Amino acid sequence: MKKGLKIVTIGGGSSYTPELMEGFIKRHHELPAKELWLVDIEAGKEKLEVVGAMAKRMVKAAGIDCEVHLSLDRREALKDADFVTTQLRVGQMDARIKDETIPNKYGMIGQETNGAGGMLKAFRTIPVILDIVNDMKELCPDAWLINFTNPAGMVTEAVLRYGKWDKVIGLCNVPIMSTKIESAVLEKQEEELFFKFAGINHLHWHKIYDKSGQDLTLEAIDKMYGPEAKADKMVENIKNMRFLHEQVLQLEMLPCPYHRYYYMTDAMIQEELEEVNTVGSRGQVVKQLEESLFELYRNPTLDYKPKELEKRGGAHYSDAACEIINSIYNDKGTQMVVSTRNNGAISDLPPESAIEITSMITSHGAEPLHFGSFPPAQRGLLQVMKAMEELTIEAAVTGDYATALQAFTMNPLVQSGDTAKALLDELLEAHRTYLPQFHQ
Repeated sequence: MKKGLKIVTIGGGSSYTPELMEGFIKRHHELPAKELWLVDIEAGKEKLEVVGAMAKRMVKAAGIDCEVHLSLDRREALKDADFVTTQLRVGQMDARIKDETIPNKYGMIGQETNGAGGMLKAFRTIPVILDIVNDMKELCPDAWLINFTNPAGMVTEAVLRYGKWDKVIGLCNVPIMSTKIESAVLEKQEEELFFKFAGINHLHWHKIYDKSGQDLTLEAIDKMYGPEAKADKMVENIKNMRFLHEQVLQLEMLPCPYHRYYYMTDAMIQEELEEVNTVGSRGQVVKQLEESLFELYRNPTLDYKPKELEKRGGAHYSDAACEIINSIYNDKGTQMVVSTRNNGAISDLPPESAIEITSMITSHGAEPLHFGSFPPAQRGLLQVMKAMEELTIEAAVTGDYATALQAFTMNPLVQSGDTAKALLDELLEAHRTYLPQFHQ
């Protein structure tokens, strides 16, 4: 076994990087990261330098034997890496704002991972991730890819299907937030409960059991969404609009917060359009928030993760990424909710699909816990959304316009026919710089 690990983060200039550094520092006694490489592109150079300097201060303050390297040369960084994490945004925050505001013009959901915006993010992101995988095949063929670039599920499936790279795990913070909030609502410690998640990224459901095997799901539904519910907001970028209690009870499973886009579409669109016309889109809000975070990061005495980072959304992402790496490296068998190959765990979806599911993380990666088949309400939406994902991924890889239009037509959050075509055309043109596959 190597004396020290080389871990590379692509998108190292991200505002999330301090949380990632904190995760590696607190695990250093069992995860000997000797080299941490933060990589970005020329357009992200200033942010990389700011957050990189802070990362070096954090390592120095922790007194651990670890070197932080900053680089704009991805290939230099990837050589002989043991683990690679990806937290990139193609087109940066301005692209996200287009993904949100252009669908709003058509009276549709504008969101970075759902609806038309999420599909455009996939079109831009998947070719870049596949290029990274090609570099990894040459420069670090034994490395693991831990992806928390959105849309995480589609990116993971693209790596499996088109990158032919099995050593990949996708990660999302939503299940982590769910377990924390629902444990508190049930007045239990997280370790006292078993959460069984299944579905796809941003479209999963779960059940909750206690140590005696008692099913606490309906109790949690009542406390989260019943008439007396006082649940906390789960994720920063989704309104805490109450689900219809009767509908969620019929599911007999707890929904993902993103289900609001599918179960309460009209109300979510109305709320979103009101926000865009007042405080701005979520991307515009986050852009301002990031500017204030980087002002904090520039403080030469700051050598720890600031509390303000939690307002950015995505809390616990980076810490979970560190725990996946730790569990693979030390064969810990940690139970986590991740995106991985289905392999029959959910019988309603193709075995080669990427699913988001409770898994054991060992030295050979994610071992999904068998789930079986969903009831009709979950199964119908899940299968439509998975088919939409497959078409979106194919369009991202091939640049085929008709396939992209078919994916738009299938998405429940995109109106079909001429409206879908007009929206697709406007988005493809708006992102032309980052979509060469569609403009050859």
